[in-house]
Amino acid sequence: MAERQTKTAGSKRATSQGLTAEERAAMRERVRELRTAKGTDGEQEVLAKISEMPKEDRLLAERFHALVKKVAPELAPRTWYGMPAYAKNGSIVCFFQPASKFKARYATVGFSDKAALDDGALWPTSYALTALGPGEEKRLGELIQRAVS
Repeated sequence: MAERQTKTAGSKRATSQGLTAEERAAMRERVRELRTAKGTDGEQEVLAKISEMPKEDRLLAERFHALVKKVAPELAPRTWYGMPAYAKNGSIVCFFQPASKFKARYATVGFSDKAALDDGALWPTSYALTALGPGEEKRLGELIQRAVS
């Protein structure tokens, strides 16, 4: 049976199940990660994923990786849906989503529900990232430290 394709925002093609090719690729990546998670060097996998990224994403990801290692060395690097991510006690706390992953116009730094960022009844869990200068680095460093507290 042939899949019917529909257009979604941004001229991406989605199958009738609602997943784009990029989303399906991320799901396949996650299945691979789950099968090979034990006994792998998470940092080497993260660095390998970063090295595969287009230059703009790679530069941001390298700086984000260095920042996480500096401000929260207790977080364990690992990949999550093919993206660099950082875990505490086996649970993802934060991740870097390159713009190229889903053909977005900006990279994203995200925090999971395991991150201690609660602030009343409403708080952000992801941030668009187009540059990582001293101001952004300071803000992200504070968020990462708070997330693991």
